[in-house]
Amino acid sequence: MADLIAIVGANLAGACAARTLREEGFNGEIHLIGAEPHLPYERPPLSKELLLGTSDPVRIQVQSEAEWDKQHVTLRLSSTVVRIDRASRELELADGDRVRADKVLLCTGGRPRRLALPGTELDGVVHLRTLDDALAIRERLGPGRSVVVVGGGFIGTEVAASAASLGCAVTLLEADDVLLWRALGRELGAVLQRYHVEHGTCVKTNTSLARIGGSSRVTHVVTTGGERVDADLVVVGIGIVPAVELAEGAGVEVANGIVVNEFCETSVGGIYAAGDVANHPNPFLGCRLRLEHWQNAQDQGTAAARSMLGARDGHREVPWFWSDQYDLNVQMSGCNQPQDKLVFRGDPTTRSFTAFYVHAGVISAVVGINRPRDVSATRRLIEARHVVDPAQLADESVDLRKIRSDGQWLPGRLGAKNGGPHMKKSASKP
Repeated sequence: MADLIAIVGANLAGACAARTLREEGFNGEIHLIGAEPHLPYERPPLSKELLLGTSDPVRIQVQSEAEWDKQHVTLRLSSTVVRIDRASRELELADGDRVRADKVLLCTGGRPRRLALPGTELDGVVHLRTLDDALAIRERLGPGRSVVVVGGGFIGTEVAASAASLGCAVTLLEADDVLLWRALGRELGAVLQRYHVEHGTCVKTNTSLARIGGSSRVTHVVTTGGERVDADLVVVGIGIVPAVELAEGAGVEVANGIVVNEFCETSVGGIYAAGDVANHPNPFLGCRLRLEHWQNAQDQGTAAARSMLGARDGHREVPWFWSDQYDLNVQMSGCNQPQDKLVFRGDPTTRSFTAFYVHAGVISAVVGINRPRDVSATRRLIEARHVVDPAQLADESVDLRKIRSDGQWLPGRLGAKNGGPHMKKSASKP
């Protein structure tokens, strides 16, 4: 068994791996190395609860410093690994220190995509990825503030919803013709877009930035169409770039992230990867994925730890995440495909319905708006990949939990209404 395991990335994936190693009986050294000064924390609250002031930095920690000490995990915070020697698995840190590891787990995550525009250096132009980013944004939110959010994905729409809920005048810019289309498709994206407009957000689609104006701090932005929009704050949320440089330098195969197998093993023996940066095979969907979800970071970090200790059960999951925007709890499981047709359970013009993505009777994904139980019940149908009757999916008198994966339905009705307390954990992440 390894005597020292080094985990690069003190994020959720890295923290779950370190904790699992101890839970599985590993008694060697564990070094958890992270560039940020903070204890490992969960990212989903950054764009929601932390901005709204309903949570704080301590509450989003994975666990306390005392718990890390009790587990004898060496936390090396504010530390950056600059090189890994492939042959010896020796890690070189930016301060010149070196760590010789028997096994290495890369949980390097990603960094925000940047705008290549004039004015991005101005005070008040920010990206949201870290706890410090979120705290800086929160200080600038309040009634009467003008906020421009660039990017209509989940991070952008969550920030817009939080800012609008705090009384800000919010303008949300999306380069395509509808919000959230990459994740949800255009039909459902249009539904979520309508909710934002109803809550007072000014949504401008087919719109990009030409420049950001101001002297020392931002005062406005100018779109490619020539429109000027006042801004006290500009939040850029246009996705992340997987941090693969360290892996590349060690000769590890990369392609849209670090390529791993079902056991989180990379192309180089003794080096593993997990979390946002890992491009992994999904046996239920029949494709490779790189996911930026809470659930994936947690489960893959755990699976990587077990693999490093010799277990061969692998990482297998149907993707799942959630997003909270205004009074909406949006949950999605699976991975929709361009050929899918939408089947609705409930009225999509209301604030409570379910949408199934179906092709040839097979469900590839499900989205629940304030219907978490429908999403939970559908995950096993996605996993089974068997044909189901779309009419049963649409019929609210049919209990989704009792639809068999061969397409038959066992009589019965839901014992409770949809829209109860939503499932905890797993979400989109900054």
